Amino acid sequence: MESLPSTRPIWTALHASLHRTLRQRQLLEKSQRLLIAVSGGQDSLGLLKLLLDLQPKWGWELAIAHCDHRWRPDSAANAAHVEHLAQAWQLPFYSQVAVEVPRAEAEAREWRYGVLAEIAESNHYRYVVTGHTASDRAETLLYNLCRGSGTDGLQALAWQRSLGTQTQLVRPLLGITRAEIKLFCQTFHLPIWEDATNQDLKYARNRIRREVLPYLQAHFNPQVEQALAQTAEVLRAEVDYLENAAAVLLQEARLPSESSQVGFLRLNRHTLRQAPLALQRRVVRQFLQQTLLSMPSFEQIEAMTTLIQAANRTRSQPFAGGIIAEVADPWILLK
Repeated sequence: MESLPSTRPIWTALHASLHRTLRQRQLLEKSQRLLIAVSGGQDSLGLLKLLLDLQPKWGWELAIAHCDHRWRPDSAANAAHVEHLAQAWQLPFYSQVAVEVPRAEAEAREWRYGVLAEIAESNHYRYVVTGHTASDRAETLLYNLCRGSGTDGLQALAWQRSLGTQTQLVRPLLGITRAEIKLFCQTFHLPIWEDATNQDLKYARNRIRREVLPYLQAHFNPQVEQALAQTAEVLRAEVDYLENAAAVLLQEARLPSESSQVGFLRLNRHTLRQAPLALQRRVVRQFLQQTLLSMPSFEQIEAMTTLIQAANRTRSQPFAGGIIAEVADPWILLK
């Protein structure tokens, strides 16, 4: 294996950009324990190098975690490569191998985040840090758009969110593109482990990355990744505002629990009529999600939203578990 580059920090524009982002967005506190998810690819390796260089300024305790999905014949060698990096840079190393090979990207992602949360909480790391970039954000937005997602899906990757009960997942590179990280890794001669599955077009995200985005860059906007990432950032703030407003309206429209009848859940449709359609839909979605204990479909949300203006005694088609929504003025009853 080639020798590792020196860990002595050399300040670049990317270092300055990340340092500024961490301060402005208050993503990571000083003197905290950080668990860095490292696959060995360029994004996670660039993140690792950046955080190592910023460590003297922030006083962090850093560690590396690696998740082996067993998707590739070289996955064990990949894990050994990342462990070698941890040893060379004198960082604690944690790894876990999937007992069963995930069948799809979503299943792999769920397993991976579960593993990272478990490692972090078992070893008292407050933050799990991943190398998602602005390019990942653009790809996720396009992927969710093609699947028919609303604004919640289009906001595409948050800077931070809860991961488990005591751990925060942080994505500090969302303002930096994959091309910028690639140049950074080349500048410092970082030993990137090339993942052959990134070339496999059977994965939808690879097709977006290798075919859709280059086409958009060539024919529509050379800066399309940044433009889409900015759109996701704007949508995230708007979604947060709408979700909070909908939660307040839901409390106003819900019948107080002490006066509810057994077997019935109610919403006051006269209260909801005063709200814009966007808020009505969000209130209905939150209400159904709490009631059905699963994410309702667009059709289910629309079916119940129409009852806000419908005639008395109008009923919906049955939801999951045989639940039916019915108008009993001024209420919409779920029974």
